[in-house]
Amino acid sequence: MTADTAAVSTTMRALVARRSAPHGLELAELRAPDPLLGEALVEVRAVSLNRGEARYLPRQEEGTVHGWDVAGVVRAAAADGGGPAEGARVVGLVDEGAWAELAAVPTDRLAELPEGVTFEQAAALPVAGVTAVRALAVGAPLLGRRVLVTGAAGGVGRIAVQLAHRGGAHVTAVARDPARGEGLAELGADDVVHELTPDGEPFDVILESVGGASLAAALARVAPAGIVIAFGISSGEPTTFDVSGFYNKRGARLYGLRVFHELDRHHSAVRDLRFLAEEVAAGRLDPQVSLTTSWREAGPALEALVERRVRGKAVLTID
Repeated sequence: MTADTAAVSTTMRALVARRSAPHGLELAELRAPDPLLGEALVEVRAVSLNRGEARYLPRQEEGTVHGWDVAGVVRAAAADGGGPAEGARVVGLVDEGAWAELAAVPTDRLAELPEGVTFEQAAALPVAGVTAVRALAVGAPLLGRRVLVTGAAGGVGRIAVQLAHRGGAHVTAVARDPARGEGLAELGADDVVHELTPDGEPFDVILESVGGASLAAALARVAPAGIVIAFGISSGEPTTFDVSGFYNKRGARLYGLRVFHELDRHHSAVRDLRFLAEEVAAGRLDPQVSLTTSWREAGPALEALVERRVRGKAVLTID
């Protein structure tokens, strides 16, 4: 830790896991993080909420600071001289520790923000946006192909619909709740349906985040040599499917995607985050933030996300 870092790394407020507290969260004061050599200390201005965070929160150790998505200002640049400079507006991704006034963010997961992108917009990009980018990269090329996105009303789904449309695909969006699915056609979905059934036209690329019967239907609907990219299981249900029907599709594949593993494999976080932020700045991508509230209301916001009362992304501002 450098002397400059020591000067700013004292105490901070953070949302910590507390089983006895409402919604399992408590705002507490604790020691600020001491950045490692390749980490910048970021003053967090906004974070977004992800369903995965809500699912893992009850398993966190007492007092743990949770959260993955970070948008803010660099308080102290990395001691190794890499990454954004002090004062830079940034967006980044951490394994944990985002829900705090200060976060130590690896510079290989931290990108500067272009002018015109707000912290609230930026906070919605790391997990949701990078998951969409990595999933569509697995399914590439997209031009002229039929792409289906399940869970399309959520954060990943709404970004994936936009990116697939811009990539030249014919996009079908699946949104179980018509109200939550509002706006998908305007984002680029050629078709919006409320259920994926096992029978019907095949798709070349399927982004699947529901699991259960939805994944089984996706495996039935994937085209020969097509691919199903599974990155979530929001239903929490097991999947039973026709194995012979799947392997007789002449090269069809099922690919399991976890965004942190993809970033470790491709070392693409900075590139992906910069791309997403630049698309937002240019007006070509809407992060679809439909709920913005103070981090003091994190519990109710998480509850709304889990209960599917949020279209797209929920963002917390740090105040």
